[in-house]
Amino acid sequence: MAVRAVRGAVQLERDEAGHMSEQVGALLTAVLERNGLTADALISIWFTATPDLHSDFPAAAARKLGIVDVPLICAQELDVEGAMPRVVRILAHIESDMPRADIVHVYLGAAAALRKDIAQ
Repeated sequence: MAVRAVRGAVQLERDEAGHMSEQVGALLTAVLERNGLTADALISIWFTATPDLHSDFPAAAARKLGIVDVPLICAQELDVEGAMPRVVRILAHIESDMPRADIVHVYLGAAAALRKDIAQ
């Protein structure tokens, strides 16, 4: 079994804990579903959030989904002038036999504009 990485992002409409949990949960669910994975395939997940998000840790959404035995870490995204605001990004490491080219990276809503080359 190979170790693969899956990317994803979602832009929040507002900095509110419940909204963050809902949107990040939807992102994680979409990453798993679109890649035919279960939580057992997860090795670790890195979350980053733009500096304008303060209401909660994005990783809390994973715990609410029942992802409780996977190492998670949150970090702040670079504060680049003109960057899209209110974005949570993920980098999930998974165990999978899928070829790298078959991995589906998930960019929801307006965040699809961040990576038009790989967003599904």
